[in-house]
Amino acid sequence: MRQRTAPPGKVYFVQPIWISLATCGVMLLGAVIGVLLRRWLPDHHLDGHARDIVRLGAGLVGTIAALVLGLLINSASSSYEAQRAEVRQIAANLTLLDAVLDQYGPDAKPVRILLREAVDQMIEGIWHDPKAQARGALYGSGTLASQVYAGLHALPGGTAVTSALATQALQLAVAISQARLALYEQSRSGLPLPILVVLIFWLTVLFASYCLFSPVNPTSAVALVLVALSVAAALFLILEMAKPFSGLMQISSAPILAAVPPLAP
Repeated sequence: MRQRTAPPGKVYFVQPIWISLATCGVMLLGAVIGVLLRRWLPDHHLDGHARDIVRLGAGLVGTIAALVLGLLINSASSSYEAQRAEVRQIAANLTLLDAVLDQYGPDAKPVRILLREAVDQMIEGIWHDPKAQARGALYGSGTLASQVYAGLHALPGGTAVTSALATQALQLAVAISQARLALYEQSRSGLPLPILVVLIFWLTVLFASYCLFSPVNPTSAVALVLVALSVAAALFLILEMAKPFSGLMQISSAPILAAVPPLAP
């Protein structure tokens, strides 16, 4: 099977800390460009009319950049919370599924064993091997998930109670699979590259405009560095929340691990 790669145009496997630090460096480079332009341009290019136009334009660009940053933070936070809720829902459904199979009786024990192996594989794929879904290793024919399905369908339904339990178990398994596939797709999401490039360009232009008309002294230089670090920190939060299963803000897999404790011997 030919390996599929991630769609182009999104920021995926570069660490958010490096992207944020690079953004901070580019913004400070913009400030240096503004200082150099202030020295090189003739005085008539830096008169009061040019100052007013640049300041008005910088205000407009700054407003747009602030709005985009706010929308990106809100969108990343909403996606992060939605995926964390999906993880909790999967854990709850796994607990119910295991309880239903436990009530079914000894005939369901092989399925419960397969269920634990499938859960371990799911956790490995989401939290430790994000490229696994691209290889098709976690769902499809012959996987542990399909074996769990086959085991649920093969449960004998001799009585009305066992038939009802088997049906309920299948319904829970379908809900778990839907949530699991949703997590696989959401874990592949990322910040679109054009948005990141345009945002960095806007911020660089802003920093260049800051130093175009005002001389830079130690106090203003420290202020520029702090502002650049603050903006880079906001971008870091956006990129971290866009990758919720890795990094410093990763969603914990503890609820799913606790949902299916080891079987008693």
